[in-house]
Amino acid sequence: MTGRLPLLRQISWYAVAPQIIALTSAIALATYLLADAGLYVGGFLYLAYSSGSRQLIPRYHRRGIRLVRQQQFDRAIPLFEKSLAFFDRNSWLDRYRSIVLMSASAISYREMAMANIAFCHAQLGHGSNARYWYERCLERYPDSALATTALRMLDAGNDKAHA
Repeated sequence: MTGRLPLLRQISWYAVAPQIIALTSAIALATYLLADAGLYVGGFLYLAYSSGSRQLIPRYHRRGIRLVRQQQFDRAIPLFEKSLAFFDRNSWLDRYRSIVLMSASAISYREMAMANIAFCHAQLGHGSNARYWYERCLERYPDSALATTALRMLDAGNDKAHA
């Protein structure tokens, strides 16, 4: 497989507001405390927190995505499983990800983990495992367009195979 894989990013524009508030607050506070250098210090502090929290907290997710980009699906699955377990244990991080992680994603890390596990299984030719994970994703997230669309594709593939 030589083409690029269809990785997507859905943005929740409501989740952008906390980021704007955090940035302006950091700049305002730093400007109040440090006058002229406040703009730079506040901007730097915001960027350091924003990128640092996204690098450290969802580390299993990020490693899994890196392996998916390298088409190492079998190695990515355990990382997405660890990500799912981590965010299940720390559901508040996922629920408040727009504030804690400065993430504007419209999809929770738990939903992404289940969909990514299913995607990896599908890429490895494990159709029944892929179906299991997409269905499990829909049980927890009934409005998941990602899982619904993927299941339709699996069904279309099955219809074609039986025709």
